[in-house]
Amino acid sequence: MAEGPKKEYERFNIHQRIQHVMMFTSFMVCTFTGLPIKYAYTGWGSRLAALFGGADTDLKIHLTGAAVMLASCVYHLFWLIYMLSRKKTRSWATLPGPKDFKDLADNLAYLLGLSKKQANWERYTYKEKFDYWAVFWGIFMIGGSGLMMWFPDVATKYVPRWFIDASRAAHSDEAVLAIVVIFFWHFYNVHFSPTFFPMNKLWYTGKMSRELMLHEHPAELARLEGGTVAQVDSFKVNTTALDSLDGIPGEKISHKS
Repeated sequence: MAEGPKKEYERFNIHQRIQHVMMFTSFMVCTFTGLPIKYAYTGWGSRLAALFGGADTDLKIHLTGAAVMLASCVYHLFWLIYMLSRKKTRSWATLPGPKDFKDLADNLAYLLGLSKKQANWERYTYKEKFDYWAVFWGIFMIGGSGLMMWFPDVATKYVPRWFIDASRAAHSDEAVLAIVVIFFWHFYNVHFSPTFFPMNKLWYTGKMSRELMLHEHPAELARLEGGTVAQVDSFKVNTTALDSLDGIPGEKISHKS
């Protein structure tokens, strides 16, 4: 008797999970130690710094978190270069493409009640791509400006003093923007939405059930299962015209029962 469809799909391997854990833990540390530095003149800022042992200790913890964050970025870049260097694991699925604009239009139409059909998401949605590439910009701005403030003697050899002063404003303001995006945009999409609440377990299991794949990445599931997607519960996906899936870059994903 033929084996039924696989129940789980691996989406994050161990390297991706370690990189993600390093990133989000260091981000949380830098958030709660960085805010009292930016708002040291306020009462709540002083009290928050006191929870970490005072201003001096707070800064040391902040710098430790920053070091871990930069290490996770270096880890990711070397891992990415390695993956792209091997034809077997090479994938361009995270790059934005024309389908993302179509998915955005389809999603808006669905949310506004103008269409009953949800977007036919591939391996990464436009929201996930936004999250991914925003980190590159954030690390460039926050990490670069932070390093200049951390090592001012080195920075002054290459840039004028006013540039370092400007980096202070860029560092703290970009950090606040990142905090708002993560706590409202990212947390809702991956944890607090009705689909995942109270938490998406993907970050530590690396796997997603077939039911969630059908809901979140129907186009990818159709490609993985040979071009057809069975109906799960009451969620239906139109897979009659799969020509649009041809040529979409993706990754070879291992399947687990």
